[in-house]
Amino acid sequence: MNQNVVNKEEVIDAMRQWLEKAVIGLNLCPFAKSVYVKNQVRFVVSEARHLDGFLEDLDRELDLLAAADPSEIDTTLLIHPTLLPDFHDFNDFTVIAEAAVEDHGLEGVLQVASFHPAFQFADTEPDDIGNYTNRAPFPTLHLIREESLSRAVAAYPDAEAIYGRNIETLTKLGIAGWRALGFAPEPK
Repeated sequence: MNQNVVNKEEVIDAMRQWLEKAVIGLNLCPFAKSVYVKNQVRFVVSEARHLDGFLEDLDRELDLLAAADPSEIDTTLLIHPTLLPDFHDFNDFTVIAEAAVEDHGLEGVLQVASFHPAFQFADTEPDDIGNYTNRAPFPTLHLIREESLSRAVAAYPDAEAIYGRNIETLTKLGIAGWRALGFAPEPK
């Protein structure tokens, strides 16, 4: 994708495929299907050319989500396909994103989860299969209503076991299986 030209429809289509095939298809998040099939997931592609602009987009989306009727918009994926290709830079930005929630007075109302094509948990190797639970086609901030998350966790038996089950699923699938789903480049 050209660094300066973003086809928003292609970006959203790639994110929808990731949600359908990986997040929902592999049941990595058992809460995702219900809001997705009800069309309550808002997809926003940022074209900001700098971090300040992306932060402004985040500010708008936090306010919009907080004010929206949850039956219309339950969660938002704020995607930037070109600005933060380096995971460590993106990870640093997530600290600012989390502070923005507090700055908006939305702590306890909304939270931010992060996804990135090169996502890496602390103390893991880049190719550790556990990292793939948070790998998406593009750098993405997932804005989540805490009330919706609390309801979903309460309704889901043994929610604490989700991460372990995801690791088992991805271990069985393997990196080659993940690539076959279309979400990782072939090794160079």
